[in-house]
Amino acid sequence: MNSVSYEKIEKSAAARKKILNTVVYVFLGLWGVMVLFPFYWMLLTSVKSYGSYNAEYIPKFFTLTPTLQNYADAFTAVPLAKYFFNTVIFTLATTAIMLAVIIPAAFAFARLQFKGRDLVFTLFLSLMMIPNELVIITNYTTITNLDLRNSFVGLILPSVASVFYIYLLKENFAQIPDELYYAAKVDGTSDWKYLWKVMMPICRPTVVTITILKIIECWNSYVWPRLVTDDPAYYLVSNGIQEIRENGFGRENIPAMMAAVVVISVPLVVLFLIFRNKIMEGVARGGTKG
Repeated sequence: MNSVSYEKIEKSAAARKKILNTVVYVFLGLWGVMVLFPFYWMLLTSVKSYGSYNAEYIPKFFTLTPTLQNYADAFTAVPLAKYFFNTVIFTLATTAIMLAVIIPAAFAFARLQFKGRDLVFTLFLSLMMIPNELVIITNYTTITNLDLRNSFVGLILPSVASVFYIYLLKENFAQIPDELYYAAKVDGTSDWKYLWKVMMPICRPTVVTITILKIIECWNSYVWPRLVTDDPAYYLVSNGIQEIRENGFGRENIPAMMAAVVVISVPLVVLFLIFRNKIMEGVARGGTKG
């Protein structure tokens, strides 16, 4: 084959690659619009006035008269600021206690040698097969018998351990070469010091990922807080949204309802945007062994 034929083949391959990339990017763009549109509609509705929203027989995709009054109405309809504060306490306390539980547990399964370790870990993993509904029933019965309903302890206690996060962190710990551990033991380093001085810095991306995922889980928690609390003093933001809807205000004033949802959603969106690279890195490290 001469040089002209090679050039034609190369141009043809380049053209096919360009067309394929164009199709892929168009598809990804359309998919991105589909995913982001509900958030755009929520934000748009939250800045429409009550009158203009109700006057729209055909929904409009923009507004020329945005207003922030809906956000003020959302905070006056229910004590949303109080629920926001309760959620921050619940989220931070639950996440901190969970890390204090799962980090030593993952270290023990990954590094320590004790009789029945593999069997115990297998039994731990088998707990992931139990439907969450059964766990909620058991937790509710336990918390009720301990008279911990309508308290932060009752809210926090059932969420301070996670088999999945123990497994994820254990797999990440197991990737660290055994030679580091043996060298540290020769130098007289204790297991506790080795965990915090060697393993934790190496596995920081996974720990950060677990922390962020737990924060998101706690912030979005609805079923358990709704079940174990009926005192407004312990309501979380999820309860607040439900209260706005149930008292008739949210059903009547949809823009104010959307404003409340925006206020609740913004912290999680900002958190994800800041740490998105850490999340991806931690998940990749935790799911790859060797």
